[in-house]
Parts: sequence; structure tokens; C-alpha cells
Amino acid sequence: MENPYRNLPDYAFWRRGVSNIEPSEFDPVTEVPFTICAEDKIATAGSCFAQHISRTLSAEGFKYFVVETVPQTIGAENENFGTFSARFGNVYTVRQLLQLFLRAYGLYVPIDSYWEREDGAVVDPFRPQIQQGGFKTVDLLEEDRAAHLGAVREMFECCDVFVFTLGLTEAWKSTEDGAVFPTAPGVVGSGHGQYAFENFSVQSMIDDLSRFLTNLRVLNPQVRVVLTVSPVPLIATYEPRHVLLATTFSKAALRVVAEIIARKFDNVAYFPSYEIVTGPQARGKYFADDLREVTPAGVAHVMTVFQRHYLNKNDNRSQSVSPPQIRNTKQVEQDKARIMADLQIVCDEEILDA
Repeated sequence: MENPYRNLPDYAFWRRGVSNIEPSEFDPVTEVPFTICAEDKIATAGSCFAQHISRTLSAEGFKYFVVETVPQTIGAENENFGTFSARFGNVYTVRQLLQLFLRAYGLYVPIDSYWEREDGAVVDPFRPQIQQGGFKTVDLLEEDRAAHLGAVREMFECCDVFVFTLGLTEAWKSTEDGAVFPTAPGVVGSGHGQYAFENFSVQSMIDDLSRFLTNLRVLNPQVRVVLTVSPVPLIATYEPRHVLLATTFSKAALRVVAEIIARKFDNVAYFPSYEIVTGPQARGKYFADDLREVTPAGVAHVMTVFQRHYLNKNDNRSQSVSPPQIRNTKQVEQDKARIMADLQIVCDEEILDA
């Protein structure tokens, strides 16, 4: 029998695909199920790292689809509009994404309507840091939430591409109705119910993401989805173990979920931002001194690879693509310089260790 590995491409071998590649030239993407053209409306949601994708889209002249751009209600301050496609803040967990969809369509109405802060202001439990001053009254908050969820419906129904960055497996939820929040009660505001910590299992996340995608495609059958996993480690864990072990589990679980879902659903792609930043080929150079923040060079590398494979101004919704042309060094450096500018990122999780 002939050696079945003999004629495999270089990327199938560690020595040829990893060890002998210059770190800055590393590109683990071998094929993509679709490309994104300049006319596509591209929506984003997820963890803090997802914001880099939206900025790249805008910088490259693509249609970053933003449905909330200015305050629509009396109680809304002009903050965090355009950070994501809608003003929902960080959507860290898959359950949070599913519940966002269900809340937008009135299929789920959580008991927790507001949380109270020590200064007397109230905040939306599901987007507690969208504005620094909170809301003066519950009525103003609920009016703004109604406008916000209307915009979320528009985003889901009208986007051509939806990019979701999976960030966390750990979350806090209501024990009364299962509502999941982006941060723990008591960190930004205090609720009125009973709450518990949960670390979602792989199977529960597969079920949640499958349900979300199935529901989404009832309303938007042609939507294409890109899944990524944030390379940013946990800032804190509530598990009774070291934060490094908690981070390893969380990222491994999210990576498995993204892979299984990408194989299960047509026109769902996994993009390896996690591997580009954290893989051994990066030699640790893509993390700052705190070993958590991704450096501008790391972000630039990720977004250069994303551009190379997915962003095609000349291709109108191609479902199969040829191997990309590798751009020259000058083009790559110009892209990195542009992406490295203006990297201030909004991140709800940071307040856990403030």
C-alpha cells in the first residue's frame, strides 16, 4: 500500500506548514466556502475581539451594516453606536446570542427588566455598559430597549453576512427564568431576583447555536455566517480553579463548538483568528506584557489573513473560490499599519478586575 500521506499539500505537515514558515507569513486558511463582496451588508456581534473585524470592513470600503447609529430615544446618550451592528454591547456567550434573537421577536421576555446602580441610575441587564450614566428612569430604559430590539430585528433580517465571535463559556443567569447576562449581577448594577453561575457545556452550546442559526434562516434564508473564537484569555473566572485552566477549557470548548457547527451547516465558515494569535508559530509575540491583550501586530496579522481570503470587491457572492493570490510585502505592511491604528476596544469583561 502506498503511503497515504505522500501527496498531501505542505499545509498538512507540521514541519512544512508551521515550523518552516515565517511567523508573519503564517496563513492557516486553506479554503473558504464563500467570499464577501463590497455590496454585502455585513453584521457583527460577539466579544471584544469582534470589533477589529468591523473596523477592517469599514477601512476596506465594505458595507459594515450598522442599524443603530444615533440616539432614537430621549434617554439614550450618544455612546457605543457603531461599536457593533446594533447597540447590544458584548455578546459573550452562545446562549446570550440565542436569547437576543428570541427577545427581539418577543419569543422570550425575561423577568429582569432593569438593574439599579448605587448612584440611582438604572441599567439594562443585557447591555449594562452601553452608556456611562445609565438611564434616569425605568421608562426611559424600556423605551430605548424597544427601539434597540427593533434595530436588532432589522439586522437579522437584512444582513447578507453575520460574523459572530465566540468569547466565553462562563456566564451568570437568573435561576427564575434562565436569562443570561454579559456580566454578573452586582458588578454594574443589582438585580432583584436569584442568580447563579454557569459554565456552559459543549453540547449545550452546540444546541443553542444550532437553534439560533435555524431560527435566523427562517427569516433570512440566504445569510452567510462566519464564526471566530476570541484569542483573548479570561480576565477572571468564578470556577474554583486557576484562571489559566479555566481559559484553556473555555477556548477549547468554543473551538469545538465552532468546528462542529461549521461542518453541520451550509454557508457557515470558521475563521482561525484564535490559532493565528495563540499558536506556537506566533512565539508569544502577539500578546502584550499582560499576556492577555492582543498586540496591534497580532490584530493586523489576523485581519490581513481575513482580508486575503474573504474580502473580494470583484466577486459577487461567490460560493466557491480559487486559492488566493498572495499580496506583496508592501501591500501587507500597508494593511497592517492601517489596522494597527485606533485600537481602543470596548469590553464589558474588563470591569471584573477594575
